[in-house]
Amino acid sequence: MVKIRDLAKVCKSKNAGPFDLTIDVVFEDDATFDRVAATGVLSPALFARLYGVEERDVLFTPYPAGRAFKATLPRLIVAGDIGDTDVYGAQQHAPLLDVDIPV
Repeated sequence: MVKIRDLAKVCKSKNAGPFDLTIDVVFEDDATFDRVAATGVLSPALFARLYGVEERDVLFTPYPAGRAFKATLPRLIVAGDIGDTDVYGAQQHAPLLDVDIPV
């Protein structure tokens, strides 16, 4: 097993408006992207579990040409609302970093 933090070239999050969050995971080469894609670990179910949302609310897009996966999901707290600790959504990728990928 290898953690995403050790496989991905880029793993980042940001707001997709005040109500949604988008997370991008980008890999260095086609072989790594293909290997990760074949495991099926990166999926709407994973993002739903990690972020406490319904799987049906996760828009998950593999993008082979960019060697990337993108997930867009609803924020549990609206950006800038009371209780929001990350108004830009820039730190929300952290739970994903420890996900194990079988190699």
